[in-house]
Amino acid sequence: MKDINAKNYKRSRNNGSVDRETNLSEHDGDIMTLAKKEVISVPPTKSISDTAKMMIEHEFRRIPVTDPGSGKLLGIVTSMDILNFLGGGDKYNIIKYKCDDNYLAAINEPVKEIMTRGVITMNHKANIRETVKAMVDNHVGAMPIVDKDEKLVGIVTERDFALALAGVLTDELVQDFMTTDVITVTPGTSIDYVTKFMVRNSFRRLPIVSEDEDIPEKTPEKLRGIVTSNDILKFFVDKKLFSQMTSINASEILEDFKISEIMSNGARTVEPLTRLGEFSELLKDLNIGGVPVVKNEQVVGIITERDILKAINSN
Repeated sequence: MKDINAKNYKRSRNNGSVDRETNLSEHDGDIMTLAKKEVISVPPTKSISDTAKMMIEHEFRRIPVTDPGSGKLLGIVTSMDILNFLGGGDKYNIIKYKCDDNYLAAINEPVKEIMTRGVITMNHKANIRETVKAMVDNHVGAMPIVDKDEKLVGIVTERDFALALAGVLTDELVQDFMTTDVITVTPGTSIDYVTKFMVRNSFRRLPIVSEDEDIPEKTPEKLRGIVTSNDILKFFVDKKLFSQMTSINASEILEDFKISEIMSNGARTVEPLTRLGEFSELLKDLNIGGVPVVKNEQVVGIITERDILKAINSN
């Protein structure tokens, strides 16, 4: 793989993704060639439900929480944090204990109640290589960039790296970086079960496979689609389910809905011998974050933006 630096990002086939070197301050590190500088954030007092709606509106998986006066970073909230809160994870205790099982009150609690605090950040003088290493070592999908006063001045995500590297990762193969221990679910599984399963196992997406009982046991499972944490959160927002959470909880609402109602049908796939550069192009073209890896019509793995980050870090 080519050396990972600002010049190679600029030469990437992802037109315009990082061609911003002329806007860099002489005091900025090259991570600022990739970081988004106009960062949308929320104040700590914004409600959990309104934060969820804002994330879906902007198609965000995460959003920083900042002090409205100083602009200092206070925390970050992700779609998985909100599903953890709704789906019986440790953040569910806010509903159970603080709000005495009043679900409507709980979803109108300030987002600071469920945000991740003590967020790992990088200084705006950081370089690309050390930022990638920090993200991989700390298992995070985004890195807020702050100045000397801890004010948020940018953010870079694993997706930014994946899209920018479409023209750089020319030798690496999907099979060398994909996750092979793949968990799947069937279309008839309840959204409630899938939500809890994703939260407890820290999965952001799950492949959906056929549940045809007539298929012989040893026949490869047929891929039907894929579901992501954002799909579930969007379902809450689009169906206006937050307003229904009065005397009943999220599980009672979601157990009546099947995952087939929200999954993306006919998920795109790649083969094990696909090059990571081609996979990056696919992510860009389809605006997705990961796909199942299929061989002989059988799901043999899953590959995501985070795996691309790991590939960068390993070179």
